[in-house]
Amino acid sequence: MKKIGLIGGTGPEATVDYYKGIIDAFKDDSGGMNYPEIVIYSVNLGKLLGFMQSGNYNGAIVYLADAIARLKDAGADFAAITANTPHIFFDEISERAGLPLISIVEATRTEALRLGLKRPGLFGTGFTMDASFYPDAFRQKGMEVVVPGKEDREMLHHKLFTEIELGIFRDDTRELLIKIIENMVQQQQIDSLILGCTEFPLILTQPAYAGIPVLNTTRIHVKAIVARCRES
Repeated sequence: MKKIGLIGGTGPEATVDYYKGIIDAFKDDSGGMNYPEIVIYSVNLGKLLGFMQSGNYNGAIVYLADAIARLKDAGADFAAITANTPHIFFDEISERAGLPLISIVEATRTEALRLGLKRPGLFGTGFTMDASFYPDAFRQKGMEVVVPGKEDREMLHHKLFTEIELGIFRDDTRELLIKIIENMVQQQQIDSLILGCTEFPLILTQPAYAGIPVLNTTRIHVKAIVARCRES
């Protein structure tokens, strides 16, 4: 098996979800414990957000690329970033990384194609929803990614960083998120929803809402990571 490198801390709750998902994929009924070697470098989320909020994208790129270099020094054979937002700079980070990177966006696009989706909605941080990396990637395969309206985008971003990233999962927040999904189905005719922040699957845990399937980017990414790990 290949040694896995993970950039974690982006946020911490999702990093735990990744680790558990990878380990669970290797459990079997024989009682064997042939789990993969995993190296995790947990970055400082406040520092990374500081780069993002100030528009210092080069600082964010250098910071993440340096973290991946530390994974390489620790013997990782490939790496993945356990968050969607840093994929804004995925190409730039890849050029500097020195390790093959598994893209959460490409893995999610492959799953959407497999399901025959055409018009997925997108939840994420404000950075992710305002950026073009998801729409651009999906457009290449004939799919249109739709984001919520401005007020809903601002609310989603606020809830992420004042509750969900902190491990706070409120029922009223969940109902608010579901209402946004229902409105997007009715008003924007989305046929699915990309949970484009790896914390969202921790509060939106069902496979479908408002009659449409949910694309759990954590689970999809973990599946791609496990597949690469198992390559000879």
